[in-house]
Amino acid sequence: MTFFSHGPKDDPVTALAGAANDGVLAVIIRVDGPSYRPVGAFMAVFPGEKRRVGTLSSGCIENDIALHAGEALKTGSPRTVLYGRGSPYIDIQLPCGGGLEILLIPRPDRETLAILCAKHAARNACTLGIDLKTGILAISAQGETALTATRFQVRILPDLFFYTFGKGPEAGAFATLVASAGYPSLLLSPDEETLEQGRAAGCPVRHLKGAEWSLDLKPDEWSAVVLFFHDHEWEPPVLQGALASQAFYIGAQGSQRARDLRLTELAKMGVGQADLNRLYGPIGLVPSARDARTLAVSVLAEVLKVAQTLPELA
Repeated sequence: MTFFSHGPKDDPVTALAGAANDGVLAVIIRVDGPSYRPVGAFMAVFPGEKRRVGTLSSGCIENDIALHAGEALKTGSPRTVLYGRGSPYIDIQLPCGGGLEILLIPRPDRETLAILCAKHAARNACTLGIDLKTGILAISAQGETALTATRFQVRILPDLFFYTFGKGPEAGAFATLVASAGYPSLLLSPDEETLEQGRAAGCPVRHLKGAEWSLDLKPDEWSAVVLFFHDHEWEPPVLQGALASQAFYIGAQGSQRARDLRLTELAKMGVGQADLNRLYGPIGLVPSARDARTLAVSVLAEVLKVAQTLPELA
């Protein structure tokens, strides 16, 4: 299974779906040993423009893939190329020492790719199936990543979404880090300086007028909600709303004492023990991080670690 690993402007599938010229979809269908990119990773090649979107390695095979993509475009037939272990191209070595089998699909159906992009934008998990002989694409709601003698399919999951609430350098640093990593996100703060820091990083922002949860916020099972408030009175209403959502990670900055007070207040508000158990805090993998940047990296690392336990990723 895979996430789209690029933003909308540099995503291979989006590029092919909206391209004016013919292109080739390159996808890793098998990995033998260590690899820079996972099974299901995409790259788009536009031979006529001498342009590529995305990458399938650390840069050691992209030029050769482009050559094979040009040949596939001329013949109009899909083909597979093997690099590394077992490859006939002994002059092209993979630094990781593994092997990659890559499927090249000339002129992939743009309508199907557009549907795939729409499903991803709507945050719907789906499975893309590819006929190895014909290159015909099909999308289904279910199905795991798998390779057979005639077909490859890859499970495509929504990107992790981050809702960052807070005020001050910690909230700003975290929102900036998330945005720079390319994750979709929203920064919510009552402080204009914090919002401006988010804007400067390209993060969507919203001004918080009070300590409340907006009903239009609907975190799904691929969403994280993180709070960075020094004034902990902002937290209970926001956390109550977040805990009523499907968010896989909900956490708030503060000490163990702040966490205990937070849990007590939420219990008084009627939040059940099962939901209270979902709340992370103190947050972050680095204990007692006091620098805003360190805390941001520490919390993001924790969220990504928790994400690896999600049913479709475990």
